[in-house]
Amino acid sequence: MKKIALLFLITTLITPVFSQSIQKNSVPNTLSSQEQKDGWKLLWDGKTTNGWRGAKSTTFPDKGWIIEDGILKVLKSDGGESTNGGDIVTIQKYRNFILSVDFKITKGANSGVKYFVDTELNKGEGSSIGCEFQILDDERHPDAKLGVNGNRKLGSLYDLIPAKANKPYRDKKEFNTATIIVKGNHVEHWLNGVKIVEYERNNQMWNALVAYSKYHIWPNFGNAETGHILLQDHGDEVWFRNIKIKELD
Repeated sequence: MKKIALLFLITTLITPVFSQSIQKNSVPNTLSSQEQKDGWKLLWDGKTTNGWRGAKSTTFPDKGWIIEDGILKVLKSDGGESTNGGDIVTIQKYRNFILSVDFKITKGANSGVKYFVDTELNKGEGSSIGCEFQILDDERHPDAKLGVNGNRKLGSLYDLIPAKANKPYRDKKEFNTATIIVKGNHVEHWLNGVKIVEYERNNQMWNALVAYSKYHIWPNFGNAETGHILLQDHGDEVWFRNIKIKELD
């Protein structure tokens, strides 16, 4: 009951600090002249692995990921967490930003986009640790039924805060756009231009929420000033493109 009360408070009492409209460019993996003027940068160039490495390696994985027709694909394996090629992370760390990622999932798939990732925290088995924009087939993957109040479904802050039930998710045949906005301790998740999660970190409410989650074993989880951005290998085929970022003051 305590955890449900915390979820209710954190999703209903936070006052929005700001909002952003994300300009879309019709040509995948490129920036329009206006986007460039506005300070956007490509995190992935659509052709190479430049700027990325394995979360537990100094180089890009030699298996599990492929680049094909301007799409960065996680390949199907055993459905395990980081058991094939493994997660990939940006070489650079980020503090305040707007991150935009187009994704498309296959039937029953599980993946995620993580931020504030510290690759030194977990060097053993499993995924690297960080806050996660969940990417999931809510209808078919069993993880959607776990957690509390839907906090493991698509768009949620994984295992912490559920996304809105009426989120504007498109059919699996189409790309969707995940947007993560971080300004200090204020964080927002957007899906296809609609805000679906909003929270504040580095406070008593946040720490109490973490204490009731799977992340309670990681000291000071989610409170880091900077961290890597991660794309997850969960053993299911998922497609990414148009990965871009705008750093904020």
